[in-house]
Amino acid sequence: MLLPDNIHPENSIYFNASLVLQTLQEFGKLDMLDLYHIVTKNKKISFPVYILCLDWLYIINVAELKKGEVNLCS
Repeated sequence: MLLPDNIHPENSIYFNASLVLQTLQEFGKLDMLDLYHIVTKNKKISFPVYILCLDWLYIINVAELKKGEVNLCS
């Protein structure tokens, strides 16, 4: 769920995508698996949730995946 209506917003795709975005802003572009490992050092998220976060960032035109690397859109 993008924005949950319960008391655990830290489980939302919206919140977790912000963590992925912060990491991308820090490093610029990263391999998809390297990005996952860096993000999960700070907060444990499952790989399916991570993929949904990447999907969300792609849909809102913030990140793109090319040849296994995640890049920030300019």
